[in-house]
Amino acid sequence: MHGDSPYDPEDGDWQTLATFFNPTEAYLLRGCLQAGGVPAVVADAHLVQTHSLLAGAIQVRVLVPARRVADAEAVMAAYQRGDYSLPDDELPPA
Repeated sequence: MHGDSPYDPEDGDWQTLATFFNPTEAYLLRGCLQAGGVPAVVADAHLVQTHSLLAGAIQVRVLVPARRVADAEAVMAAYQRGDYSLPDDELPPA
């Protein structure tokens, strides 16, 4: 790794893992990916938020390094199963 960034240039170019029409969903997935040790970024969220009338035409992308796609897909599958969800009747640990 180089510097303080979790991204290693040797991991390859950024690739789209998933797309969303809602920026919040993209940021939730990014957080889960980062918690799972996979570098991830959200692209186009500001564009969608700035031009809300175009929100149905522009998707927000979650990007991961090419060599980390398999890891990212495993984390995304866990996220979709609900492995990162909190019980409705409990508060997260302080």
